[in-house]
Amino acid sequence: MRKLGEVTRSERTVRVGAREIFLTEVVPAGGVTRAEPMVLLHGGGPGASGMSNYARNVDAFAGAGYRVVVPDLPGYGRSSKRLDQSDPFGDLAVFVRGLLDELETQRAHLMGNSYGAAAALRLALDRPDRVARQVLMGPGGVGTTRSLPTKGLNALLNYYRGEGPTRAKLRTFLRDYLVHDPSQLSEDTVEQRFLASIDPEVVANPPLRRPSSPRTALRMDFTRDRARLARCAVPTLVVWGVNDRVNRPSGGPYLARAMPQCDLHLFARTGHWAQFEQADRFNRLVLGWLDGAV
Repeated sequence: MRKLGEVTRSERTVRVGAREIFLTEVVPAGGVTRAEPMVLLHGGGPGASGMSNYARNVDAFAGAGYRVVVPDLPGYGRSSKRLDQSDPFGDLAVFVRGLLDELETQRAHLMGNSYGAAAALRLALDRPDRVARQVLMGPGGVGTTRSLPTKGLNALLNYYRGEGPTRAKLRTFLRDYLVHDPSQLSEDTVEQRFLASIDPEVVANPPLRRPSSPRTALRMDFTRDRARLARCAVPTLVVWGVNDRVNRPSGGPYLARAMPQCDLHLFARTGHWAQFEQADRFNRLVLGWLDGAV
């Protein structure tokens, strides 16, 4: 356990179902003052992990009184690598529900980026009683069967195909597609993610891949589940970068129209990683929204 200024960080591995899940907890040094924890679910890019995704956010959230839980999702980081490819978002939703059970909390505020946002949204549809509020940044699975993949999504899905993972392929994805301003990403970040992406277990079973069947593709597109979106009363904040080249920003207005309790915020000059690229503004936005101030 380490104390960093006004917050304390700890790391541990927990068992969720048949999986070993590595997670980081960040809490206020003076004690938690908020009723529900925040669970932060990272994106699905090569070499992704919980803390690399949310390094610029966790201290602000914990400093505001929250217990902040950041797992490495199944298939990533130091967690177990297997995922049900016939219904990936459904399997991730089951995992998140099991994690909440392990944390001994009935409800949590969920935050998800891209792949992690799809996991959060699927749980909100399957078990809305377990989600207090949710923040979705550039969520995956919005209209994916209604148009061809973006160049950014193709770069992500093709990373393990052909010649396999290379530094050049990862550098292209991160700098050309993940962020609007590539100067925010250091070469050290590229190297750390590349080394994580070539874990033999990950190479053998890439967690994020093209749908295994037409049925799976339909399951992974939330626009095919409009009736449940319309019934979902979980308060939702959708955040999108207008320069997102991985998931089309048009998904934001779609969700705001389809879901009865959905707010939408667009960041200019921002790509797919809004919580990183606009960290200070993003942190203020989320904390204000959770408090009902915005």
